[in-house]
Amino acid sequence: AQISRELHDEIGQALTAVNVKLAALEKVAKLNTTGLRSHIASTRKLVEQSMDAVHRFARELRPPLLDDLGLIPALHSWMKDFTRRTRIPIHVRVFAAVEKLDGDKRTVFYRVAQEALANVAKHAHATLVTVSIRKVRDVVRMDIHDNGRSFHVERALFAKRINRLGLLGMRERVEMVGGRFSVESSPETGTTIRAQIPFRNRRSKPSGARARLVH
Repeated sequence: AQISRELHDEIGQALTAVNVKLAALEKVAKLNTTGLRSHIASTRKLVEQSMDAVHRFARELRPPLLDDLGLIPALHSWMKDFTRRTRIPIHVRVFAAVEKLDGDKRTVFYRVAQEALANVAKHAHATLVTVSIRKVRDVVRMDIHDNGRSFHVERALFAKRINRLGLLGMRERVEMVGGRFSVESSPETGTTIRAQIPFRNRRSKPSGARARLVH
C-alpha cells in the first residue's frame, strides 16, 4: 500500500507533468521554435527527477548495505542520516549475534526500524530515540522508544482507513516471519514499538557481545 501511494503521488504526478510538457512541445513546434529549447530542458528535468525517485525507492526497499555488510551497519548508516536530517539523536544498543538471523528476518527488523523512525520524524515531536535489539530467551526483541507525544494505539491499529502511522504494515511484516508486534503509547512515557522474532538457529551459541552506536 505504501509503495502504491508513493508511486502514485511522486512518480505518477511527475510522469503526468512530462506528458503535459510533451503535449505543449508539440503545439510549440507547430507554431514556432522560440521557446522550444526551454521546454525541452524543463521536460528533461522532470524525467531526471522521476528516475531519482525510482532509484530512491529501490534503495529503501532493499539497501545494498543490508546484503553486503549486515543489519548493524545498515541501521547505523540509516540512523546517522536520520539524525542528520531531523536533528533527533538516537541511542542504539545491538547484540552482535543478530547477524546470525536469516536475511528475511534481518530485513524485517530493518524495515520496522525505518518505518518507526519515519513516524517519529513526522508525528512525534520527539527529542530523543532509543533503539535496543537484544536476545530474550528464544526470540530477538527490538524496542524503539521515543519521548515524543503519544497517540491512541487501538484507534491507529484498527482504523478502517489506511492510517498514516504505518503500524499495520509493521505488524504484518513481523507476523510474516512468525514474530509478534506491539505498541505502547502514553503522554507520560512516550511511545515504544516492539518487534519480537524467533531466534531459531540451533547451530549458534548465544553471544553476549554488543555493539553500541550513538548518534
